[in-house]
Amino acid sequence: MSSGSHQYLQNTSQKPCVRTGDIEHLSQLSENLAALCLTQEHSDVTLVVEGQKLNAHKVILAARSDYFRALLYGGMKESTQNEILLPDAPLKAFKVLLKYIYTGHMFLTTLEEDVILDTLGLAHQYGFQDLETAISDILRQLLALNNVCAILDAAHLYGLDNLVKVCHNFLDMHASEILTQEYFIQLSQASLVELLQRDSFFAPEVEIFRGVCNWCKANEDKDDLVMKCVRLPLMSVADLLSVVRPADLVKPDALLDAIAERTNIRLSSLPHRGQLVYENVACPRLGSKVVSGELMEYLLDSDHYSYDMERGYTRHAINGPGDHGIIVKLGQPSIINHIRMLLWDRDLRSYSYYIEVSMEQKDWVRVIDYSQYSCRSWQNLYFENRVVQYIRIVGTHNTVNKVFHLVSLEAMFKLKLPKMVNDIICPDYNVATLDKNAVVIEGVSRSRNTLLNGDTKRYDWDSGYTCHQLGSGAILIQLGQPYIISSLRLLLWDCDDRSYSYYIESSINIWEWEMVVDNTRESCKSWQVIRFSPRPVVFIRIVGTHNTANEVFHCVHFECPSMEDVEPATTPKQKRLKETCVQEAGAQAPETATEAEEMPTDDVENVLQ
Repeated sequence: MSSGSHQYLQNTSQKPCVRTGDIEHLSQLSENLAALCLTQEHSDVTLVVEGQKLNAHKVILAARSDYFRALLYGGMKESTQNEILLPDAPLKAFKVLLKYIYTGHMFLTTLEEDVILDTLGLAHQYGFQDLETAISDILRQLLALNNVCAILDAAHLYGLDNLVKVCHNFLDMHASEILTQEYFIQLSQASLVELLQRDSFFAPEVEIFRGVCNWCKANEDKDDLVMKCVRLPLMSVADLLSVVRPADLVKPDALLDAIAERTNIRLSSLPHRGQLVYENVACPRLGSKVVSGELMEYLLDSDHYSYDMERGYTRHAINGPGDHGIIVKLGQPSIINHIRMLLWDRDLRSYSYYIEVSMEQKDWVRVIDYSQYSCRSWQNLYFENRVVQYIRIVGTHNTVNKVFHLVSLEAMFKLKLPKMVNDIICPDYNVATLDKNAVVIEGVSRSRNTLLNGDTKRYDWDSGYTCHQLGSGAILIQLGQPYIISSLRLLLWDCDDRSYSYYIESSINIWEWEMVVDNTRESCKSWQVIRFSPRPVVFIRIVGTHNTANEVFHCVHFECPSMEDVEPATTPKQKRLKETCVQEAGAQAPETATEAEEMPTDDVENVLQ
């Protein structure tokens, strides 16, 4: 056939195809199969559902479902029968499913909710996994107070874990409302027990008790499993005596135990409930406010940039053990495990602090204690899940004056937490970076943080490194907050064949130092990977003791923990650069640390008052 003929065929095509040469008439196929649904034409099997006989075609049923394939062609007695009874199938839902089997289409929006749930059950029973998933996704969008309980029971019955989670989250957000709905008493015992066991099913416990009482009147609470989920110690003694006792659903001993626990045990030890939202709960939009501290209007305004020596922060005086600190009250008791806050960082000052949380400002629990560590700028803090109403931040030290300055605070719940040792992060990523608020506070370079900018290629005789004069000073790095560190890596300047000797120390407070590695008797070149016993680290001091070329120690790059276990291969570009440096070495003047431009310092003449 000529190319012109091909062109003619393409131009006279009636409907667009997926691609040139493809013909797709799926809609016609669906229409033709739909015409066979529930008709006697070519029917070879009759399905009996709720006494009604439905004509069907074995080969279509078997092609669409492993269940029907096994039933009709698997050697069972049904494979020889022309009439098959399906005793557990609801008729309306089965007709909907049968139409889906023949057409691949299902219009759920035209169906009643009970039919949708019955169809979900049939999809599960007959192995239509894609349909089961699709119905589940649609049910998520249709969740409402009048159907969530039925959907939750169905999701439990069919093992739809994702749908169960969505229902739980919906019920968490509407706990007080659902407790008063008539649909609440329709929940199965298993579904209700699992719901009440959630810390995030948050409502006043007396309301939960009343809802459970209504459920118990309409259902059998076998073994008191539902009533045992009510957290009686969270109720006031007055409610225990005036509400719980007259209901006569709690045994006297259990009631006395609840009163004793309420009065004798620390409030922080009680099994509190709280809202669970995956966003910052320390914000005015959710009802949070600062209730203690000076300049309270700034802390929760979400402004992380417009602050200076005069404004943009909340503060408290550092006086001693009796300090009340800065206190934030959350709008609702909330489940949190992460606090993110910004310490004032317009200069190189450091702060020490601790953080406590409480439900009623009577019993405080310390979740973060960095009172022995020097911290700066952004703090990312993690702890065990806790229900919290109040957050107290108490500064214990400022390297410049006696005032603790806090620019911003956020509190939230995180699904994934980093590896922790006590309240200190054990990172598997480099924390000696500008993004993690590390800073070089001693050393000479063209730019203060050259050592931490991650550039391990663009360095030469004049720039790209940090240095210090041998026998005088050091290279000193401060991390933003304490981390548990067990390795580090540094790149010694290696544009020629020189070698260095050095030692490295670590500290948490800049005055007490611990040796990391002593390479003062070693000849070291280029990349250095150092491993040591895990320890909390804030400061790292690198002290050069020897250079075979001159009296200056040069370091190009630093990271901790080490991101590589072995020395990376030299790239051709690096090799050419090194060769060029070696060729020019004879023309270089004797080098001293004073030849490099000294690191600029912040122009801060006054301190915060």
